[in-house]
Amino acid sequence: MASLKVPASVPPPHEDAEQLHKAFEDADLAVNILFFISSSGWGTNEGLIISILAHRNAAQRNLIRQVYTEAHGQDLLKDLDKELSRDFERAVLLWTLDPSERDAYLANEATKRLTSSNWVLMEIACTRSSHDLFKVRQAYHARYKKSLEEDVAYHTTGDFRKLLVPLVSAFRYEGEEVNTVLAKSEAKILHEKISDKAYSDEEIIRILTTRSKAQLNATLNHYNNAFGNSINKNLKEDADNDFLKLLRATIKCLTYPEKYFEKLLRLSIKKLGTDEWALTRVVTTRAEVDMERIKEEYHRRNSVTLDRDIAGDTSGDYERMLLALIGHSDA
Repeated sequence: MASLKVPASVPPPHEDAEQLHKAFEDADLAVNILFFISSSGWGTNEGLIISILAHRNAAQRNLIRQVYTEAHGQDLLKDLDKELSRDFERAVLLWTLDPSERDAYLANEATKRLTSSNWVLMEIACTRSSHDLFKVRQAYHARYKKSLEEDVAYHTTGDFRKLLVPLVSAFRYEGEEVNTVLAKSEAKILHEKISDKAYSDEEIIRILTTRSKAQLNATLNHYNNAFGNSINKNLKEDADNDFLKLLRATIKCLTYPEKYFEKLLRLSIKKLGTDEWALTRVVTTRAEVDMERIKEEYHRRNSVTLDRDIAGDTSGDYERMLLALIGHSDA
């Protein structure tokens, strides 16, 4: 369930493109006359940018970008990058990207030394549909002239590589059919390997990286019923083990993504110093997917709305952009 509020009737893409271009022209004019008059009140019209881009779906945003390039010979993203700054800029740029381009960009960023994140790679691999993940790999090929798999393999090591490479390579069956016999047998395999503390055993990796999400849910439900504990509880034997943390998050993303994202949002907002990168990533990647379920889970878990916590922890255009994307009534 998406949270994005798109008007029932929107202007044609060429009108949106012209409005955005005018906002940038006004900013350039302000710079040119800066030395002659006070520039107070001049600059890029951020409110206009929010009112357009934060209320258009992915297909509409792609059309705006296409028309903008045809009319002005410049990528809209480059003009946004030139005119905006800081957290607001990152939110607008990520949002304006096509979802597969956005995920390819985030995945590539997650393989870089200064911004490396096994969690982001896992998150993309486990919370996208098989078709969407395939499109991410295609977008990665097109943008970076190499494969996502090779970059993940090159930039990870040990158990993390054993888990992440097959995760980003997966093309799971998306149907609801479940093999109960298989679920029981693989629940037993998982329990045996975890009891032996063989957390990176190839059988655990095989089950988690190849089975459909419906099949995995059946397997993990049987695990809980047969052995008296959830699998993630049994994987908390070593609370400081980073691989086990990633393995538990993998299972959470594959089975209850709204709970994973609720926790990520809660930690990004409530810890000392807001984690704007995590907050921006979750909002921009889930606004058109399942943000309503995430908001419901957030309210259930924290007894306060996500809107209220974002408003209390962010400010300015960045706050207004995020609130618009999660469907806040006044944004």
